[in-house]
Amino acid sequence: MTHDNKNIMVILSSPSGVGKTTLTKKIQEKYHSFKVSVSHTTRSPRSNEIDGVDYYFISTKEFNNLIKKDSFYEYAKIFENYYGTSKKEVDKLKISNDLIFDIDWQGTKQIIKFKNLKFIKIFLIIDKEELHKRLIKRNQNTKTDIDKRFNSFDEDSKHWKDYDYVLINKNLEICFKQIENIIKSQKNFIFDFHKS
Repeated sequence: MTHDNKNIMVILSSPSGVGKTTLTKKIQEKYHSFKVSVSHTTRSPRSNEIDGVDYYFISTKEFNNLIKKDSFYEYAKIFENYYGTSKKEVDKLKISNDLIFDIDWQGTKQIIKFKNLKFIKIFLIIDKEELHKRLIKRNQNTKTDIDKRFNSFDEDSKHWKDYDYVLINKNLEICFKQIENIIKSQKNFIFDFHKS
């Protein structure tokens, strides 16, 4: 797996409900050089999700077949469902695009093993009480699902040390600006490095 050194790869991770998917979409909308690595998942689509845009929605059997074929750079089981980053998807996009990965800490641990890739790893966090309010407010999950996500917060939060940056997503626009600044500084560094 080769990668154009002038392009960057950004990983956004967080406990469930903190806002990484929203921020991922905002980056892609503003910066057209960025493509989102669309994950495969065995969970059912939410009402506002589109197959091939938000995720590739597949069966557990199909997912297991892809595991056997070594088709993923990383995959993890989260809340009874599998999520995985396709090698084919990444290899196609990385040639001429910056990439952003909306993956959890389990996926991050796996994908950073590919030493020929350089990732900017950003971990998002919020206050636990604020998370609970958001999970209820977004009205996309059952009470059982909300409880599972809320209860996994402490375990997920332990992994912030594995990341280059830790940002508090209390205010979406402020957090987005912080991510922008990180990306811009990294881009400038890359171009300055290649000029020297």
